[in-house]
Amino acid sequence: MAKTRVLIIDDSALIRSLLSEIIGKQADLEVVGAAPDPLVARDMVRALNPDVLTLDVEMPRMDGLDFLEKLMRLRPMPVVMVSTLTERGAEVTLRALELGAIDFVAKPKLGIADGMQQLGTDICDKIRVAAKARLHRRLASHQPVADGPTVDKAAPARYSRMSTEKLIAIGASTGGTEAIREVLVRLPADCPAVLITQHMPPGFTRSFAARLNTLCRIAVSEAADGERVLPGHAYIAPGDRHMRLDKSGSNYVIAVDETAPVNRHRPSVEVLFHSVAAIAGRNALGVMLTGMGRDGAKAMLEMRNAGSFNIAQDEASCVVFGMPREAIATGAVNEVLPVREIAARLLQELAQVGVAHRV
Repeated sequence: MAKTRVLIIDDSALIRSLLSEIIGKQADLEVVGAAPDPLVARDMVRALNPDVLTLDVEMPRMDGLDFLEKLMRLRPMPVVMVSTLTERGAEVTLRALELGAIDFVAKPKLGIADGMQQLGTDICDKIRVAAKARLHRRLASHQPVADGPTVDKAAPARYSRMSTEKLIAIGASTGGTEAIREVLVRLPADCPAVLITQHMPPGFTRSFAARLNTLCRIAVSEAADGERVLPGHAYIAPGDRHMRLDKSGSNYVIAVDETAPVNRHRPSVEVLFHSVAAIAGRNALGVMLTGMGRDGAKAMLEMRNAGSFNIAQDEASCVVFGMPREAIATGAVNEVLPVREIAARLLQELAQVGVAHRV
């Protein structure tokens, strides 16, 4: 089997050396070059024809985002961003994902040499996924939202009269930030609450929620422990914390904790979906979006067995079809749809169950 050819772009000689060492130890990966800035990288891309790039966000001579935008417009290829664990780093990384980067890894704030070694498995896994990702589908997703089945802001409220016990639970991983955006921007302000677990490190989920909040008609925020779950609001699981649905009296509330990772993830989709199955039962709608692995598949089946209506994103619109494929294989899914059609289908189902429960 041919090795995946990787080009490293980072202005830090230490990071270039560490990434070269980590990646070079893998039998299926090969470092074909390392560039100190995008201008050097531009020539190396032409000469070396790599399969995947790792790209630092902030570099001299040309900003990483400027380089990424030009690359995706002129010569699209899979890119894994290497970002800092800062608010600025999180915001820039989210913009990179919008521009077409497949995924990112976060540099440790202190002890870079030791921290990068600990992140070695994550870095290499994301390079492998990026090499197989559906890049052309990713780029196509950046058409205006108005092309999709949106809900008119001036339309009369159709969902506020519905039982406040209805809620939507969404799980996602690689490629999920853009898929989540595609769904949430199409939901009206009066839709039921949305609980979202997206695999993401601490520091990034708050920026992710804040960015979505500026784009969506529903309110979007990072979830807090003990917070009441309200209609018209989406809650993002905090990075490195599990999020569960719980109940206090007649109200849904959020529980956030630091218990052990599940399926190697914290936050874990499995944890969220398991709690939704137990607490919300047939009042829930489940959505499995793009992502690597099988996190959430078993618990999504629990949701369906408890009476929920579940949707999986289709393979053609996924960056990585792993998590939806596993959910479909377990029998957890009612329908498989392109990401742009998911919100409309959720609203259709909610309008139906607003009159009567499904049987």
